[in-house]
Amino acid sequence: MTANGKQDQLRLGFLTAIEVPDRGFVGGLLVTNHCGRPLEFQCTVPVRPNSTQTILYGPTLASFILGELIGGTLVDKAGVKPQVILTDCEQILELRNHVEQPVALIEPQNDPAGSPDVESTRSLKLGRQIVRFHPAHDADRDAITGGARQIPADADLREPFDRVREALQETLRSGALR
Repeated sequence: MTANGKQDQLRLGFLTAIEVPDRGFVGGLLVTNHCGRPLEFQCTVPVRPNSTQTILYGPTLASFILGELIGGTLVDKAGVKPQVILTDCEQILELRNHVEQPVALIEPQNDPAGSPDVESTRSLKLGRQIVRFHPAHDADRDAITGGARQIPADADLREPFDRVREALQETLRSGALR
């Protein structure tokens, strides 16, 4: 609540990355209000691991690049900080270990039979989707439950990721990311 008694509008961060052949990964963060209207967009230049990093990081390379490096940079650069960060990429959940905000993965299916238990401490229904939180941060579900009520029940939280990917592709086409 603000000083005048009104509830603060929930700010959602939609964080994803695309792989660009021969250039590496490019990440984008779209911060929206609870209705999906954009408040800010940030993106990275391509990040490509060298051979030594690939060897040394081994199976942890993707979560390091996508979560810690790209995700951390985007959240740090954002002038409008999201209160919760949503992703459609499992490796980006690593970001939660480096930021204060809850980070949640939008489950890939809408099938309730195949979805995790919504009542579990790591899952929550947001809009039409089920989101899962980082296993090391059990309190994240409870931290956003109040703000989650601002998200319309029919909200498609996968759609903003399409906008982020399209914006990244457009930025790459325009040559702004070199």
